[in-house]
Amino acid sequence: MAVINNLSQSALFTDFYSLTMAQGYWKQKQNRQAVFEMIFRWQPFGGGYAIFAGLGTLLDNLASFSFSDEDIGYLKNMGLFQDAFIEYLKNFRFSGSLWAMDEGTVVFPQEPLIRIEGSLIECQIIEGVLLNVINFQSLIATKARRVWVASGKGSFMEFGLRRAQGPDGALSAARAAYIGGAIGTSNTLAGKAFGIPVLGTMAHSWVMSFPAEEEAFNAYAEMYPDRAVFLIDTYDTLKSGIVSAINVGKKLKAQGKNCGVRLDSGDIQYLSTEVRKMLDAAGLNEATITASNDLDESIIETLVNSGVPVDVWGVGTRMVTGGDDAAFTGVYKMISCEDADGRMAPVMKFSDNPEKTTNPGPKQVWRIKDSQGAALADVLALDSAADAEIIELGYRYRFWHPSADYRHFYHIIEGEPQPLLKKRIADGKPCGPQPSLDEIRAHSAADLETFDSTYKRLLNPHVYKVSVTEKLRDLKLELINSHLSDL
Repeated sequence: MAVINNLSQSALFTDFYSLTMAQGYWKQKQNRQAVFEMIFRWQPFGGGYAIFAGLGTLLDNLASFSFSDEDIGYLKNMGLFQDAFIEYLKNFRFSGSLWAMDEGTVVFPQEPLIRIEGSLIECQIIEGVLLNVINFQSLIATKARRVWVASGKGSFMEFGLRRAQGPDGALSAARAAYIGGAIGTSNTLAGKAFGIPVLGTMAHSWVMSFPAEEEAFNAYAEMYPDRAVFLIDTYDTLKSGIVSAINVGKKLKAQGKNCGVRLDSGDIQYLSTEVRKMLDAAGLNEATITASNDLDESIIETLVNSGVPVDVWGVGTRMVTGGDDAAFTGVYKMISCEDADGRMAPVMKFSDNPEKTTNPGPKQVWRIKDSQGAALADVLALDSAADAEIIELGYRYRFWHPSADYRHFYHIIEGEPQPLLKKRIADGKPCGPQPSLDEIRAHSAADLETFDSTYKRLLNPHVYKVSVTEKLRDLKLELINSHLSDL
């Protein structure tokens, strides 16, 4: 997989406090071993699920994540960092281990998507790049998968390059949207970098540059007879655009070619219905209709439910920017740290807000399914070397709400429980090859199929259970009580 932006290979791509803390750990001789996890706090777009994306990009970036000579010179000129620490940074590489879910997996709040094991300094320095990559691509992949569901698992393309937040935003969004189900992108560089199909029609300027609309369509069809999609709303969709498109489309049909038309303004429901009637009446039954114009999943779902004859949807601004949600709520927290005796001890963050209180200790996420393979709940279980829990088929368990309150349920494991976190990097070295983008995309679609439709609806989706084992709950309560006794 291609690295999106060379700048993100620089270890300066981190929050400044990560570097000041790193010098503190180094100076105080506190560069102990630690474990961090990335979780997210609530679902974007008010939805019932999210899609984990960006792992391939992160792994590529971490492989080259280091301080260049120019980076070192910049830090030295600040006058804040000691020369000996600067020398230490010259040889910085990520040498820890990374566990993560499969990219494209359906995920839920409070469960770890990624676990990092390493020294405090390296865990701290990679925080920025990890959250930047995973948060943005997960947001866009989730948006794209929602569009895919809203379209009835139909065809849609991403063409938001012009409205994306900078070059990296456009490239990251194209990659993530493809994972989420887009059939292609308008971003040519993304096509080269990731092997995503590149798609496009024509601009209004093409039509306006010719003396007549039909002449513009004729010229385009002569050059691209196998990719002729005519933009028909430059002047008048029904009185001019579709009439010209039909005339040129008939010539293409005589050559054994098919054409398409695109609507980019007006009432999509009315216009697409009338355009379909006119195409069919002209014998162009195979001609396709593409619709765009500031679409999102809610608009598309409404149009699909009304029966519009649209074959392909084009989604731009509201895809690559996230639309209603500007950011994915991923955070990165330490959950275990080496103590004064050299033993790894669980730690947790306390908060007056229950959703901001973390779950201590390294954890595995187990997906619990019924005997037919339908997902029922995700369970967080302890996964430290000294205290690992295994969820086993046929056993009866009591699972608790992650807030450590009274809510719980009993369940007998009927389907094979699935551990979601897998080791991707061991001691700084990758563990095996990465899947292709097409494989990630296929996994995302297949994984979502294991969930009931109530979790996937746009309006008021059912809340999927994320629970903790009794052992993890007891550990959390023990740390809470210990903290309270010290106050």
